[in-house]
This record gives sequence, structure tokens and C-alpha cells, in this order.
Amino acid sequence: MKGLMMDYPLTLVTIFERVGKLFPKVEVASRMADRSIHHYTYGDFYRRTKKLANALKRAGIKKGDRVATLMWNHYGHLEAYFGIPLAEGVLHTLNLRLHPDDIAYIINHAEDKILIVDDVLLPLYQQFADKVKLEKVVVFPLTGKKHEGPFIDYEDFIGPESEEYEYPQFDENDAAGMCYTSGTTGRPKGVLYSHRAIVLHTFGLGLGANFGVTQKDVMSPIVPMFHVNAWGIPFLGVMIGAKQVFPGPYLDPESLMDLFIKEKVTFTAGVPTLWLGLLQVLEKNPDKAEQLRGLRLAVGGAAAPEAMIRAYDKLGMTIIHAWGMTETTPLGTVSILKSYMEDLPEDKKYEYRAKQGLPVPFVEVRAVDDSGKEVPWDGKTMGELQVRGPWIAASYFKLEGSSDKWTEDGWFRTEDVVTIDEEGYIKIVDRIKDVIKSGGEWISSVELENALMGHPAVVEAAVVAVPHPKWQERPVAVVVLKEEYRGKVTEEELKEFLKPKFAKWWLPDRIIFVEEIPKTSTGKFMKRAIREQLKDLKLD
Repeated sequence: MKGLMMDYPLTLVTIFERVGKLFPKVEVASRMADRSIHHYTYGDFYRRTKKLANALKRAGIKKGDRVATLMWNHYGHLEAYFGIPLAEGVLHTLNLRLHPDDIAYIINHAEDKILIVDDVLLPLYQQFADKVKLEKVVVFPLTGKKHEGPFIDYEDFIGPESEEYEYPQFDENDAAGMCYTSGTTGRPKGVLYSHRAIVLHTFGLGLGANFGVTQKDVMSPIVPMFHVNAWGIPFLGVMIGAKQVFPGPYLDPESLMDLFIKEKVTFTAGVPTLWLGLLQVLEKNPDKAEQLRGLRLAVGGAAAPEAMIRAYDKLGMTIIHAWGMTETTPLGTVSILKSYMEDLPEDKKYEYRAKQGLPVPFVEVRAVDDSGKEVPWDGKTMGELQVRGPWIAASYFKLEGSSDKWTEDGWFRTEDVVTIDEEGYIKIVDRIKDVIKSGGEWISSVELENALMGHPAVVEAAVVAVPHPKWQERPVAVVVLKEEYRGKVTEEELKEFLKPKFAKWWLPDRIIFVEEIPKTSTGKFMKRAIREQLKDLKLD
């Protein structure tokens, strides 16, 4: 017997219509190229987005056509987030931090028809323009100035269109968005999100058991909108009708602090390197830090050091540790304490909060060893994390059925080495390619990095494997010190700091002080580049 429920499709139309009807007076704020802050309402967003959908239809966009964006985080990008899929197109966000040749490859691989680009990013576009074939290029005026030139001005593009839009019939499994992996292993690969996956992910993101945001929050997605849909936060903001605050191109700590205070931000999200930088500025400006008490900061993309979690607690702000990937839309886990853990000793609570956390509802997890056997949930045995669920990719675009990233029984292989404890908390030990194999045993670069970043003099630390004539590989750390400690802290001092925390054979053979650690386009440590820099280092 089947249930007698309506067959109601899960599409972005319902989310979009809801905000237009119920929350038209709520503000959306965006920092512009001249640092001014642009304000308008969801009512304005609702009307302009329908104009954009009409304009795309008039431009010839048909069901499934890809429309690319090369844009910072701002209200125009939010309009594209909805206008493109509402026009039956596929929103394809381009990572503006990639090499121009990689961007050109991605555009050609995706077969994008139209590009919407910020005027301030036209110099980047010009670097690959002759390598791509686009039917139209639409320029968004982030400077506030009308674009005069060979391309279409965004306001001219949507200006003549009607504010009424007739929705086509959508299937919830129709493609709505596309994002390419950052290409750390080989060419970037396309992940194609359906309306259904985005809607379900948005519900999951908004659960009180996860980020716990409500309509009364002021949300500021600092994670780029070109990276995994800004972790889905713009969709969530629209669904619940919460005010959104976008940083534009200004992601330096001082600009973020200023924006958060001016717009009274209560929830934000970004990678650890952003929040480490903000932390330094807040600690030097206690009066401004006081104005941000209660701020919640979601952290993903890399492990959040326990020392950073503790430091924000002291300022009256809360780090929420999460994990995900482009292939998981991206939310996979969130680290929240269970109700009966509140009475645990403080150190134990921080130990849990520093883990990647519990799988969110509808995401199933398992860890598997080299033989394909599932490892026990004992918090010690390592295995590769594998996941499945309604917003987990089933294959890559144009690579259907030809990738080894999926198991025969349908699980996605994350290539993250993890332990899962008795309570179900996941701890990422390393990436498979980054784990250090020394004398037949594994050493976690992530644990060493987080411990080093617990030293008061250390800003950032990355640990990589360096070949060793006897032990196969040994850990070597590169460390950035705070300015006031440079030239004062020694390698031996940091090794002594690590000794109580690790077995002797885990300790780095060398700790090298550097001015800067190379990072990927999404703010993660670029360990391949670090290993290349250290390739001539000889270890005894």
C-alpha cells in the first residue's frame, strides 16, 4: 500500500517564491568594488531575478544549457544563483582563483553558452577569452559604473524584461548547478547538482542540529560563491528569509571585521585560514571583538585547530567545525556535542569539537581499509571515509560510470583517511596522498599541524612527507610565526612543545620557518607545492 501524499517536486522555484512572498522587506547587503555597501531587499531580488530569467530565455538558453559566472560574493551573484536555474539553465560557478588555462578548460568542458562576469574581473577573462567559445558575455557592474564596450551590460541585459515570469515544468532531478573540483589531482572534474539535491541539502544545512540558523540571523557567506555554492548558505538564507551580507572582493581580516560589525552579522562560514587571520585582528582590537560576541563561525575545507576553537571561545564566539566536499554539495558532517556530553571535562569537549563531527541526517558514512573491509568505530583504526546520501554525487559530468571514485556498491570514496569513534564522531587523519608512511606506520600530518598551531607563536603550520633513506618517509613541518615572535622562537622549542603530545617517532625531523605557506584556490595548504620546495632536503 502506498501513502496518499501529493507528488510535489523539490525545486528551487518553491524556495524562491517563498522569499518573494513572505520576506520581501528583509535586506541583502553587498560590499562593492569601491568598498561602499549596497543594500536592497529580497523584494528587489525577487523582481530582478525574474527579469534575469526572462533575459536568459530571450538570449536562447534552453533546458540544460550551462550559464557560467565569474563573480565575487554579492547580490548580483545571488540573482544568478536563482535566475539561471529558473530559466532551466545550469548555474556554473567558475573559480576565479584558478589559472586562466584551467578556467578555459573548465568552460570548454562544460560547454558554457553565456558568461556573467564582474567588471573588475574582465582583465582575468581577457587572459583566456581567445581560448573559449561563448555566445554572450554579460558584464556585472560591481564598480557601479555602466559597462561601455564589446560586451553586454548586466543592467541593459535585464532592464527591458518583465518582472513576471512563467515557470516551466521542472522535474526535481533536473540539473540546477555545476561546480568543478579544484583539480588538486589531475584535471578538474564537474559535479552536477540537481534541484532535488540542492533543496534537500538546504533543509539539512538549516537544521538546528547542524548550523542552527533562523530567520532572525544575519548570515554572511565568506566562503566563495564560486566554491561549492558557498556551501549552500545563499540558498539557505533565501529559504528561511534571513538577511544576507556579502563581502564582495574584500576578504582581508580588517574588512571582514568592519563588515560584520556594521551589518550585525551573527553567522558566517569560511576556511580556517580566514578565521586565523580574523582572530589575530580581533585579539588586537578587544573593543571591536566585544561587538561581535555571540558570532558563530562555521569552519570547513581543512581541519580547525583546537587552539583556534578555544581562542574564539575566549572572545565569546563559537567555531562550528564541519566537513564536506564538492561531491557532497558539500555538507557531510558537523561537530556538535551530544546532550549528555555537556558535563564532560573541558579538554574532552574540545577534543570532540576539533573532530569533523557526526554525519548529518541522510548522509551515511563508513571507513574502509586497504582490503575493502569496514573498520571498527573505535576511534583508533584508520580507514578511507566513504559516504552516500541524497546530495552525494553519483558520477562526474561526462565521466558517467568511468571513475574509480565510486565503489561497486555505490559509495563515494572521499580519499580522506579517518577514524570513527564509538559515539560516531569522525576525525580526519589525513588525505590518502598526504598521510606520512614511516617505517611501516602512518603519521597524521593534520594532527601535527593542529598541535603546532596550538603554540602561541605559530600562525600557520603545514606538515608533509619527505623521503628518508631508512624510514621511507619522515614528517617535515613548515611554520609561519607571528610577527612579534619571528627570530625569537627556535626549531628546538617547537619540538619540545610537541614532545608531550606525540610518540617520539611522530615528531618532525625538521621544522622550517617560512614567510608564507602556499595555498590552493580554496585556501587549503598546497602540499604538493610544499613537497616540491623540499625535494632537495636531505634527512639523515
